[in-house]
This record gives sequence, structure tokens and C-alpha cells, in this order.
Amino acid sequence: MGKAVKESCGDKNCPFHGSLRIRGQTLEGVVVSDKMDKTVIVRVDYLHYSPKYMRYMRRRSRIPAHNPPCINARTGDKVRISECRPISKTVAFVVTEILERGKGAKG
Repeated sequence: MGKAVKESCGDKNCPFHGSLRIRGQTLEGVVVSDKMDKTVIVRVDYLHYSPKYMRYMRRRSRIPAHNPPCINARTGDKVRISECRPISKTVAFVVTEILERGKGAKG
């Protein structure tokens, strides 16, 4: 997990102050949307090998992740997300660390 966050958020689905356990994959990506309540969409870029053309192709995934109030990631931030148990129908990742603040992001 990332660096410990100082302020307490009181969120039960927070890996630092709640009871949520981290397991499985850890990915890095950029927040492209923060319009939902306590949820962000993270774009993860990766390379996929195509045997037909014997080349690598750039691909991207959009992964919904839980955004605890103590981390509070905003659009444009580069973040680390970790896999956890399913929190809702679509959310099975949680933001654990902000690696770099985006331009225009407050905080």
C-alpha cells in the first residue's frame, strides 16, 4: 500500500481508516472522470502483442475505482489503484495513492 494518510476520513471502504483489504493487482493510471460520488474512472494504458502483425499495440482500459475522502483524487491526477473485494456492481478497485497531481487539480 501507499504512504499512510494523516487525516481520518471515517469511510468504511477506505484501505487506511476502514476495514477494506487490498489483494491482487496494483495498476497505475490517470483519472479521467471524478463526477461520481466517491468513485473515479481511471484510464490504464498498456501494450498488447498482436501475433498476426508481430507488433505491439497500445490499448487502454477505463476502470472505475473507489476514491476515499482522505485521498480525494481529481481529474488529471496520476494514481495507483489496487484490487479489492467488489464494492458495487462495477467497482472492484480502490485508489491507494496519488503519484502526481494533475494540472489544475486542487488540494
